[in-house]
Amino acid sequence: MHAERVPSPLRWWTLGIVALGTFMLMLDLSVVSIALPQIHTSLHSSFSDLQWVFDAYALTLAIFLVAAGSTADRVGRKKVFQVGFGIFTAASLACGLAGDAVALSSFRAVQGIGAAIMFAVGPALLGHEFHGKERATAFTAFGAAVGLAVATGPLIGGGLTSALSWRWIFFINVPVGVIAMAIGALRVRESFNPRSLGTDWTGLVTFSVALGALVFATIRGPEEGWTSATILSLYAVSAVFLVVFALVERRVGEKAMIDLAFFRNPTFVGISLVAMIGNAGALPSVFFETSYLENMLHVDAWGAGLRFLPLTSAMFVAGAVAGGLIGKVPFRVLLGFATGLLAVGLVLLRLTHLDSTWTALIPSMIVSGIAMGAFNPARAALAIGVTEPSKAGVASGINETFQQVGIAVGIAGVGALFQNRVAHAFTSSDVGHQMGHDAASGAASGISAGGIDAVAAKAGPAHDQVLHAARSAFLTGFHDAMLLSAILAGTAAVVAFLLLRTKDLHASALSTIPPDVDDEGNIVPDTEDAVDRAAAPA
Repeated sequence: MHAERVPSPLRWWTLGIVALGTFMLMLDLSVVSIALPQIHTSLHSSFSDLQWVFDAYALTLAIFLVAAGSTADRVGRKKVFQVGFGIFTAASLACGLAGDAVALSSFRAVQGIGAAIMFAVGPALLGHEFHGKERATAFTAFGAAVGLAVATGPLIGGGLTSALSWRWIFFINVPVGVIAMAIGALRVRESFNPRSLGTDWTGLVTFSVALGALVFATIRGPEEGWTSATILSLYAVSAVFLVVFALVERRVGEKAMIDLAFFRNPTFVGISLVAMIGNAGALPSVFFETSYLENMLHVDAWGAGLRFLPLTSAMFVAGAVAGGLIGKVPFRVLLGFATGLLAVGLVLLRLTHLDSTWTALIPSMIVSGIAMGAFNPARAALAIGVTEPSKAGVASGINETFQQVGIAVGIAGVGALFQNRVAHAFTSSDVGHQMGHDAASGAASGISAGGIDAVAAKAGPAHDQVLHAARSAFLTGFHDAMLLSAILAGTAAVVAFLLLRTKDLHASALSTIPPDVDDEGNIVPDTEDAVDRAAAPA
């Protein structure tokens, strides 16, 4: 037996640091939603500025995720993980100190790079330290950290924002990050993969430009005009660089940032699309439900966090149940049901009216929470189940990239529709006609960003009429945006039922016995497990 396979007494420290880092990076994906109204007020930001606070993080997380893993394999996983943690911590401090929306979004992008490094390298560190059945425990804890961060994000964000300031959702990362890096330097072992072929820098650059141009054009479209030269040029740049990226990936072979060979498997194509389209519908709903609670119902940040408990509780329960169904129920049924149920939950948001209380959100939150909770375990399992174990990490990284792309594009696209519908509803109202098109359009921008009361306050004697028109316009935009989210979720369900096939699964996925790793950190079955898998029924 090789030295690497002897359990290290330091392995539990590695698990703790990786789980903590994962919790922090996923928390910063969800915690920001609760603080957006305060960020808007504090930094005088527009609606597109608020979108970028979300999307800058998701974009760089998606772009650097796969590249970070290959770099760490070659340079050293511990070393790169520590660098990622350092980037994340320093960027968190900068976010908390940001003086305007542009600076905040820029530092969020840097924070996303650190998050991508931690998210990509963490599982490889665990794979090097844990073997056999202990490995299942380690990855269960890793998955729990992800779920816990998503579920508790609204509560933590609400608590910090209400008690202190929105800046503390970032400041809290600093002491935790410094302590974690100090412990990691002393208690985490280094590991490499000598077979690593290095980082595909050309692919990284072309993918970054393509994705960045796409999201930027979609966010700026409502303000610049969809047929303006700027927006059309950005979409053209995105398309050209996406084609260049595909050509580059075909030529570089195994060194490719995204190995196109995976996409010869219909089920891998299917789970990639389901992850992207499903998340494009799911995450914007949290963004807009928070805005509805805080701007339409005047609930403070802490109260908004508490009111998300029906969703987060349903996520916890459904996640536990769904995890036990993997291997017993076909993936197409699990994922098709989850995304279809999400579509139903998002349609239920249309139960809200001008005189509704927050309880109108409960049916949607429960149904959507069940759907989101059931979706994640099955998605993660299928992403690695369609390829041989030695390539499971790469397959998982690609799927996570598609998931983050879906979040970024979803926030941009659904947000663009919301802005358009709010503007149309307000400018076409009686109040909008009385104000004139230019003044009404300016007011609509304020309404979209959550400034309903501020818009009404400027109306003087017409305060009540403007307030009613503004609230009606916001609700119209909210309903239409959530309908688009529901359509995206429904589309993901159709893709799941059409493309996900059990026959495309790799033989190693026929057993739930956890895989092990070889001396170079590659996931492989244990010898005795391989026998069990060979005997497993098809």
